[in-house]
Amino acid sequence: MPFQVSPGVNVSEIDLTTVVPAVSTTEGGFAGQFQWGPADQRILVDSEDRLVNIFQKPNNATADDFFTAANFLSYGNALYVVRVVKDDARNAAETTAALIKNSDSTIPTTDNFYAKYAGVLGNSLKVSVCPDATAWREVTTLDYNVVRNSETVTFTGLSALTDVTNVLSVGDILELGTDKQRHKIKSIGALDSSTVPVTLETKFNGANGSHLNVARNWEFSGQFDEAPTTTTNGTALGASGDEIHIAVVDEDGLLTGTKGTVLETYASVSLGSDAKTEQGAGNFFVNVINQQSAYIAASSKALLGSGSALSGTTYSTGGNVINKSLTGGLDGTAVDSAIKILGYDLFAQAEDVDISFLLGGNADLTLATHLITNIAESRKDCVAVVSPERADVVNNNSYAGKERDDVIAYRDTLPSSSYAVMDSGWKYQYDKYNDVYRYVPLNADTAGLMVQTDLTRDPWFSPAGYNRGNVKNVIKLAYNPGKGDRDQLYKKGINPVVTFPGQGTVLFGDKTLLAKPSAFDRINVRRLFIVLEKAISTAAKFTLFEFNDEFTRSQFNNLVVPFLRDVQGRRGITDFQVVCDSTNNTGEVIDRNEFIGDIYIKPARSINFIQLNFVAVRSGVEFSEVVGRA
Repeated sequence: MPFQVSPGVNVSEIDLTTVVPAVSTTEGGFAGQFQWGPADQRILVDSEDRLVNIFQKPNNATADDFFTAANFLSYGNALYVVRVVKDDARNAAETTAALIKNSDSTIPTTDNFYAKYAGVLGNSLKVSVCPDATAWREVTTLDYNVVRNSETVTFTGLSALTDVTNVLSVGDILELGTDKQRHKIKSIGALDSSTVPVTLETKFNGANGSHLNVARNWEFSGQFDEAPTTTTNGTALGASGDEIHIAVVDEDGLLTGTKGTVLETYASVSLGSDAKTEQGAGNFFVNVINQQSAYIAASSKALLGSGSALSGTTYSTGGNVINKSLTGGLDGTAVDSAIKILGYDLFAQAEDVDISFLLGGNADLTLATHLITNIAESRKDCVAVVSPERADVVNNNSYAGKERDDVIAYRDTLPSSSYAVMDSGWKYQYDKYNDVYRYVPLNADTAGLMVQTDLTRDPWFSPAGYNRGNVKNVIKLAYNPGKGDRDQLYKKGINPVVTFPGQGTVLFGDKTLLAKPSAFDRINVRRLFIVLEKAISTAAKFTLFEFNDEFTRSQFNNLVVPFLRDVQGRRGITDFQVVCDSTNNTGEVIDRNEFIGDIYIKPARSINFIQLNFVAVRSGVEFSEVVGRA
């Protein structure tokens, strides 16, 4: 018992309830080129809709990578995606575009607002700021004529074209007539002498006549309850005019497909750097935008005198709406293997992120080799899944067997590894976002079938064949290997994907890229051991810093044996033995502060070959006479 200074009762607990935990086997990792979204950052995506929301729809430059991710998500719901860009990509800005990769990057102070992410899509963004009540609703002395049931209003008394642009703008909300009907300006005609016709989006249905004053409302005033004034926090600290409203708009419709769509609004945010909401949260518009916006970033450049503390500060807002259309956004040049490798290296450390698959996408030899050797083999808890290069299988039929020869040649340049899986090609599928058909590598489907197997059976079941190997969304295969080709591919550890008439498209092999004969040249065996090693090693961590004695060794055995017995009951192994006692934890081992548990496993094997012998027997012969003969 623990040492006690004086008499008493001491109560202690020893926890013997620890079990081997379940481990996740369905997460994938992928790095690729996309139109939008944070760069050089792992983002967990759980559906194709979520993929589109974060990284936007595909175009010709990003289709291979987009559909690799989307195809994997059609089988499972957990994919870490890393967007990669080259250094010549740019985030759109008011005047000077810059590269801001993600939320950890420094935001330049040249402009007030930047597109949140790099790419040409940022050029569609407009930021509109309403600073005060004057900008919210401006009454102008201006004669105009309006006719009932007309979409045209004629303004008079304008001496020059500059007067038109100073007073009227497309998108303005005008209050017309004595009943102050609200109408949005659709277009502004040319100045004729002192008269200019203006087209409205809706018909005026009030009384005909001439009027003197016209009220012009901020284009986005309908998105807010009232004009900005002074925040409650600002009033309490003696400030004045610190409140602003902000609207973020898809001006050109590149992001949503509809011009002028309001993407986000920020009501009653403050120009004060130390501003707080009534609930005590930060309310400085720069911080609010950078924490909440999916489309823009704000800098510390002073907007309307912003950035100063609220106490006693009077903010002079100028009475004019501030409209900032962002420009200069660039996708950058096409990414190469070197850039993708940097993205994939975010998956290099098992302690940083838990994944079971690395999707190669359209990886070339350099990238595929890196995934296998430098990540999967190093981590030893995931499988790299790769396909041949596009040129090996797409329209590569200059002679019979050309696809087979090139696929095998590609595989021969890859390393031998039980932590790698290769399929035979690319598939032709429909791109609903652009109404075209595209060739896409199959490795996402191969990995997806493993996920599907995990979800419906267990990781140690083979993902191939008619029961679990059906590939989704296939119009046709770029290369559909026949029996002779499949024989040659399989010898090299390449898993054929085959379309059988009337039976669909099927993954027809379950080999790893391990070149030597071994149980680990099978996907199900490799994944069985990944699960066992990951689960048992996780449980074994709680043995660290305990004593290497009979009690601890017994505790370890009591952890592992029931877990393996459960796996055996679920057909993953045929037999096992755990040795963790004084025979392998000798005095020398104990003196080195080590602990050894030897776990012997007989893995279950998948059926790859079926031999059916049909024997014709004479009528007068008993079956017992025939059965058992050589």
